[in-house]
Amino acid sequence: MSTVLITGANRGIGLEFVRQYAADGWRVFAATRNLAAAEELQKLAQEHSKTVQILMLDVIDESTIRGAATQVGDLPVDVLINCAGVYGGARQRLGNMDYEAWMKVLDVNTLGPARVTEAFIENVARSERKLIASITSGMGSLQDNTSGAYIAYRTSKAALNMVMRSLAIDLATRGITSIVINPGWVKTRMGGPQAKLTPAESVTAMRKVFEKAGAAQSGKFFNYDGREYPW
Repeated sequence: MSTVLITGANRGIGLEFVRQYAADGWRVFAATRNLAAAEELQKLAQEHSKTVQILMLDVIDESTIRGAATQVGDLPVDVLINCAGVYGGARQRLGNMDYEAWMKVLDVNTLGPARVTEAFIENVARSERKLIASITSGMGSLQDNTSGAYIAYRTSKAALNMVMRSLAIDLATRGITSIVINPGWVKTRMGGPQAKLTPAESVTAMRKVFEKAGAAQSGKFFNYDGREYPW
């Protein structure tokens, strides 16, 4: 049985990953920082009680990450999806910058995936698939930034891209593939109701990219539809 571990699994894109992988018979470790607010996730776990396990994991709290790693134990993790992320609020322009919020965004969006990857890297290395997929954003592209603003969010995703590109190099000798992927503009709490894609459409497309990802794709930045995204 193939195994996937997903952070930010309680809503939006993360929840849809859980839904689709569970429906396809994967063992799913669904990580969330707030169990009380994860009603839909708990329902999914009840429907797939033999294959879906909820982990309490906050990507900025190393003690919860260690606790989740203990629960997973030595089980191989074929696909690790770093999906947890925050936007950072409205004050993201010079002259109206919330620096404390900026640090929180960097902690969650950049350091968080690094912490999680470090905690579960041996599980990934034990698997057959050996894939780390981190959900980034087109707003983290330097080349694609033609509108400015949103500095906290943009910098956190640009930094995430660099972390995961470095890991692709560092982990190549272990046969581990590391990619970053833009999910598109998705109808989530962050994306809003005017977004172009449903979570199901985005996740279905991204999973096709994951299925094809190997050594030749490691260290690359992809769009949800499989096209390479400009750095």
